[in-house]
Amino acid sequence: MSRWLWALKQLSRRLWVRATLIAILGVAAALLAAIVQPLIPASLPGRIGANSVGRILDIIASSMLAVTTFSLNVMTSAYGAASSSVTPRATKLLMEDSTTQTVLSTFIGSFLFSIVGLVMLQTGAYGEQGRVVLFIVTIGVIGLIVVSLLRWIEHLTRLGRVGETTMAVEDATRQALAARLRDPYLGANKLNDPRRDIPPGAIAVTCEIIGYIQHIDMGALSSLAEENAVSLYLTVNPGAFAYPYTVLAWVLPDTADSEIPVAALRKAFSLDSVRNFDQDPRFGLVVLSEIASRALSPAVNDPGTAIDVVSRMTRLLALWATEGSEQNQEEIRYPRLHMPALKTMDMLEDGFMPIARYGAGMVEVQVKLQKALYALGQLGDEEFRAGAKRYAHSCLSHAQAALSQDADRLRVEGAFQGEDLFLYKNNTD
Repeated sequence: MSRWLWALKQLSRRLWVRATLIAILGVAAALLAAIVQPLIPASLPGRIGANSVGRILDIIASSMLAVTTFSLNVMTSAYGAASSSVTPRATKLLMEDSTTQTVLSTFIGSFLFSIVGLVMLQTGAYGEQGRVVLFIVTIGVIGLIVVSLLRWIEHLTRLGRVGETTMAVEDATRQALAARLRDPYLGANKLNDPRRDIPPGAIAVTCEIIGYIQHIDMGALSSLAEENAVSLYLTVNPGAFAYPYTVLAWVLPDTADSEIPVAALRKAFSLDSVRNFDQDPRFGLVVLSEIASRALSPAVNDPGTAIDVVSRMTRLLALWATEGSEQNQEEIRYPRLHMPALKTMDMLEDGFMPIARYGAGMVEVQVKLQKALYALGQLGDEEFRAGAKRYAHSCLSHAQAALSQDADRLRVEGAFQGEDLFLYKNNTD
């Protein structure tokens, strides 16, 4: 995805963009009546009582203003609740929720439609036939308002809740994982080890600002590499924290006189002060881990949420383990680019280690962690299985140091060895 298309996608998720578009449609609908009124038979207005449209528009204008104000209050309260009870990093997904944005935009568009309609009625811009058109459009707007209100009432029962927010984070992470599995090196060649596989003579392109890499425009980098006869060896993935003198890529010229467009290369890396879910599957795992860590804090003391998060992360990492073996089969669209893979060990650490640390003294959480890691240890390639077993050992060490009862330690050690699975196999023999 190009940088401009990615920026347009980010812009389309803003509430004001959708609200503006629907408001424009509302204004256009009100103006439509003045344009098509010559097509309406002169006898029709008296038959349907179109003169009552002004009163209807007045009701819509006053009610939509109140409903919009109330909805905005509810929305901001839900954002605050999510920030305090879940994690502030998950609030971004709530702000981009399509149902919330569509419903609020419908309310604002209906309000503007009624205001413009009332103004044109008072100025005499509508004739008798124009009032008929306005009446028909108003009936359609009322139907749209009713549907939106029903959707909004149902959505309010879940907005900002811990379970709903956790599900939204899981869905966003799954989408990022699936996209990365389809394109594990973003169309470039695989760079196995950036520390050893950079050819001699390569020149470093460093970062100039501080921030997280949100997006890498691989198409722009490929075009620059082709135009200037160079090969690029990227050393960072989206989600990496960059600061001045961080090496973004190594440039290997084909010839001694090849030019290196350093400034243009830097522009292909979009940085911001926060991470983004789109090209960064690890960020979703970090946010899920933060939800579990907050639930395990003494102020909240909700191990059930932590156990639920472990189950969600197990599903996500199982997807990565089972489908990650196809990473070497992708089509190479940018032959002059080389991209490092996401590290399995990093993903396991992002997901499980904070939970193991903060839930070290809770036997039910530690047993769930061991069961999850034991299950993951049966999946994927050798690297993934070894990583799962390594972090199972680390979680076991946390539990053994924190649990005071021998019985609890034995339960965790039994889960570490997969005793539940063995018991199931014995019972079925």
